[in-house]
Amino acid sequence: MTVVSPVTAAAPTGAETPEPPPRRRRAARAAGLAVALGVLLLVLAASVAVGAKPLALGEVWHGLAHYSGTDADVVVRDVRLPRTLLGLLVGAGLGLAGAVMQALTRNPLAEPGLLGVNAGASAAVVSAISFLGITSPTGYVWFAFLGAAVVSVLVYALGGSRGATPVRLALAGTAVTAALFGYVQAVQLLDSAALNTMRFWTVGSLAAANEDVLSQTAPFLAAGALLALALGRPLNAIALGDDAARALGARLNRTRVLAVLAITLLCGAATAACGPIAFVGLLVPHLVRALTGPDVRWTLAYAAVLAPVLLLGADIVGRVIARPGELQVGVVTTLIGGPAFIYLVRRRRLAHL
Repeated sequence: MTVVSPVTAAAPTGAETPEPPPRRRRAARAAGLAVALGVLLLVLAASVAVGAKPLALGEVWHGLAHYSGTDADVVVRDVRLPRTLLGLLVGAGLGLAGAVMQALTRNPLAEPGLLGVNAGASAAVVSAISFLGITSPTGYVWFAFLGAAVVSVLVYALGGSRGATPVRLALAGTAVTAALFGYVQAVQLLDSAALNTMRFWTVGSLAAANEDVLSQTAPFLAAGALLALALGRPLNAIALGDDAARALGARLNRTRVLAVLAITLLCGAATAACGPIAFVGLLVPHLVRALTGPDVRWTLAYAAVLAPVLLLGADIVGRVIARPGELQVGVVTTLIGGPAFIYLVRRRRLAHL
């Protein structure tokens, strides 16, 4: 008669090393990502072809391939093309920052501004406008990025530095954000010039896109994207909890520092270029997980592709519905994101009842 020990019965073979995802699931994820890339290419083409000023497709192609300085060429090459490229970079940056933030805090409803990045950028921009007289986007983009970086370091220090936890970081970020937005509002009330300039920046817009803004922010967005994508595996370990992550050999403090750095680079550069744009970094990673499952590596890849689709799609809508003027992309994403966020919160609440 064979006796099976309780330990052996409780620990079936293979429990310590989970099986990799089935080949069919990997193929489905890859196929879905290919479809998402195709949708992104269509949206990029539409962003160049569609705008507040109607242009024929022949005029759009002439502006891209045979630039000769006509009004249509200028609209296509000097206005729409930089705007589309900036929307691509900023959208990918916000999507990746949101995915990293949600994985870091283990909160599917977290968003990049939770670390105070948007508040730091806003405080630096309003200071540059009010006290230094800087009014052009190319002038205050560096102040915005510097403010975002300084506040991220401050939040990390207040959150416990090497002993920082997701809850401490969130609480520190919330406190710093409240204080800085109070400062921004006070400066705007005391300085009408700062108010007039800031109201266009704080609403979130791609309209100020040009080669200078692209060249100043693209290196930071690229560096942040590479860092975020490289963190997929350790963030997967953190998603299992601190104890499980340590057991798997993850270096928690190192991963958290690099994750905060990636969020700062991505969200700081995006905010510096376009102003604070809400809901893109919140909604896209949350919705993407319905397609990818909990694997952070796939979530990051999908978010980098689908977030620009949302941002550029919202920008196209804003250009079309208010012709001959336009509605800023930050307003459109808020109109879309507000009801969507309420729906997500209610669904999440009902799921826990």
